[in-house]
Amino acid sequence: MNLLSTENILKSYGEKQLLNNISLGINEGDKIGVIGVNGTGKTTLLKIIAGVESADQGRVIKASGLRIEYLPQHPDFNPDATVLEQVFRGESSMMKLIRDYEEAVHSQETPSDLILKLTHEMDVMDAWNLENEARSILTKLGISDFSAKIGTLSGGQKKRIALAAALVNPADLLILDEPTNHLDNDTIDWLEQYLNKRKGSLLMITHDRYFLDRVVNEIIELDRGALYIYKGNYSNFIEKKLEREEMDAATEQKNRSILRKELAWIRRGARARTTKQKARVERFHQLNEQGVNITEEKLHISVASSRLGRKVIELEHVSKSFDDLKVIHDFSYIMLRNDRIGIVGPNGTGKSTLLNIIAGRLQPDSGNVEAGETVKIGLYAQDTQHLDGNVRVIQYIKEGAEYLTTAAGDKISASQMLERFLFSPTMQRTYIAKLSGGEKRRLHLLKILMGAPNVLLLDEPTNDLDIETLAILEDYLEEFEGAVMAVSHDRYFLDRMAEKIFAFEGNGKIRQYTGNYSDFKEHGSSDDINNGDRDGDSHRPRVGVKAKAMDKGGESAAKELNMADLPAGQKKKERPLKFTFAEQKEYAEIDDIIAALEDKIQEMDAKISEAATEYSLLQQLASEKEELKQQLQEKMDRWVYLNELAEKISKGK
Repeated sequence: MNLLSTENILKSYGEKQLLNNISLGINEGDKIGVIGVNGTGKTTLLKIIAGVESADQGRVIKASGLRIEYLPQHPDFNPDATVLEQVFRGESSMMKLIRDYEEAVHSQETPSDLILKLTHEMDVMDAWNLENEARSILTKLGISDFSAKIGTLSGGQKKRIALAAALVNPADLLILDEPTNHLDNDTIDWLEQYLNKRKGSLLMITHDRYFLDRVVNEIIELDRGALYIYKGNYSNFIEKKLEREEMDAATEQKNRSILRKELAWIRRGARARTTKQKARVERFHQLNEQGVNITEEKLHISVASSRLGRKVIELEHVSKSFDDLKVIHDFSYIMLRNDRIGIVGPNGTGKSTLLNIIAGRLQPDSGNVEAGETVKIGLYAQDTQHLDGNVRVIQYIKEGAEYLTTAAGDKISASQMLERFLFSPTMQRTYIAKLSGGEKRRLHLLKILMGAPNVLLLDEPTNDLDIETLAILEDYLEEFEGAVMAVSHDRYFLDRMAEKIFAFEGNGKIRQYTGNYSDFKEHGSSDDINNGDRDGDSHRPRVGVKAKAMDKGGESAAKELNMADLPAGQKKKERPLKFTFAEQKEYAEIDDIIAALEDKIQEMDAKISEAATEYSLLQQLASEKEELKQQLQEKMDRWVYLNELAEKISKGK
């Protein structure tokens, strides 16, 4: 059954058109994730569907009696309301009854007969289950004081209360805008399970790729005003989008070929006298308008970092409390040059505090923090309120640097770098106040990277960033020649970035584990970095094998340590390396095999270009090309292995 449809929705802000003839349908059981680059209109689309904002043109058609519950990015709150009053703010008869009941029982002046009357009505409407569910959800979201006034709570607590209200209020269609922001990792796991079990339809914006993979059954992508629908979860979306982009690229190549011919004809000064000639002129203008918009801008970050010496940052017996709240107790750690540390834990346990202490923005109550002479810290903070809205985008970036040097040694101007970050020349002259939240975060990230830091401290870097920017940031961090420490609730990001996990467990205790986030979740209870130290003894400096090896002179020392750690009976005498007969034959032939596969892929690209308008043939060719690319990747992996083996054999002779 169809719950809601949009027909030909148009929406613009000034000269910027966000939504162009958007039509979609939402049916019972649909769980839809909305994705797209920041500033493409995702939040605007949700507001129009929720009835919070109106479209310039088009209409939204709703089923009779449709109940919609909407969680905006920035909910409105009554500072004088209690937590439960805020949760039960809905306008349904049940919500009003629960509000009346809560108000009555908490007032000393309420007559007993009114309480009896309201209690009976609660029985009749079976409202007790809903109230119990509200308390349960609030507890799961880390809110336990139900009578606390909203005005006394933090921004993160308020957002979680708003999420609880959206989940509790009965709705046929639940609309969530970035529901995982301000949630810790365990709470996100719980929300994932809750939404999977929940009956009813779901429409949400989220950058959490694991969330999209495990919860949704349809992906909507907004791209330059157009809407693309993909059935299935996030993994399926990636596959289908690659197919679409290959088809678009083939169509674009064919269009450009036609365009060149038409342009040559136009430049010869042909007069549009006949119907055929007029058609050619019209086709030229149509292609000219289409062609320049088909190729996507790709965000790419490749920034050289400052040289980092042997000593990075050392924390020794660091402690920090806020009044009676102990957030860090007797913590010591020696940061390594290429550390990749993910920080997780419940909200309010001190994760951001640790970053601020390392960055020098906050002093510890006791203990020492020492940084090496060559250390240059880049701190990417959660809050972008410090950005001056009256400054233009280009001015803000130039305050940090007029140009930067890439990892390849090239110099790129601030304006060119902004274009790589999807800020067009027009946007560069825009005042920061006019940017969306995600665009401000992207701008702030660029400013940090323009400073060429060699130690990156990232506080919730994934909040409000679109998936494309996140993927590029992850690629950048893989190549970054320096240390990275990141507080994040994004499990996908932590799996790609982290090689160690610092888990904040409350009351100042910080446990350290080797591996990424999935390793931590699977084995974290027993495999911490200090050889299974169950007591969480964080007062001794923790270093991995690499750190011990550095004291003895490098990687060879690390190998010595690994061998030394083996019991005597397990130490094996090394045998000289050599190729097997099959490997020797493969090593001799693999370069020619790779070259042949590359030629076949080029031939396939040519066939795809020729068949740009034949959809069924395109699908077949795209599938064949994918098989060739997979074969090429397998051979490239073997090439790397065989060449490394050949080098080791050569050194061992």
